[in-house]
Amino acid sequence: MTITSATHYPAASADTPALTDLVVAVRQVTGMRDDWARTADLVAGQLRTHLPGPGLLTPEQRRGHPDRPAGHLLHAEPDGTFSILGLVWRPGQSTRIHDHITWCVVGVLAGTEHEELFDESLNPVGVRDNHSGEVSGFAPPGDIHLIRNDGTETAISLHIYGTDITRIGSSARRYYN
Repeated sequence: MTITSATHYPAASADTPALTDLVVAVRQVTGMRDDWARTADLVAGQLRTHLPGPGLLTPEQRRGHPDRPAGHLLHAEPDGTFSILGLVWRPGQSTRIHDHITWCVVGVLAGTEHEELFDESLNPVGVRDNHSGEVSGFAPPGDIHLIRNDGTETAISLHIYGTDITRIGSSARRYYN
């Protein structure tokens, strides 16, 4: 996912108590300044505890975009340590195979996200379906994957990245063919 302008990831609706609680919890664990793998585990634990529902996004935002997964910036920490995005995946929408510049934690709020995992030579090493209510996380290296909505309904997920995504433009480090 690439941010091409400030409007590519438009801000979601005003802060809700669920988002505020999540931001406080993530701020606390990222403030520990641990290694990336441990930070991803800690943030995943907080997201499991504070996982909001899809109502965090407005009805209009939950409709998604017809041509690509739609991202909505929910929070960017002022010091750049993390950001939270709501992503909406219409049926059939997918990312390209990519890896990341930092740790990432994903919680599925609605639907199912299909994930395919690859090694450094782009050999398939696994697949998993992440269902509503499930949380997963990872940290580079070993984070080459693609995400796709294989279902018939819209999928919505919350992505927490270990950087301010609006400053760098993309969570992806590289895209692969």
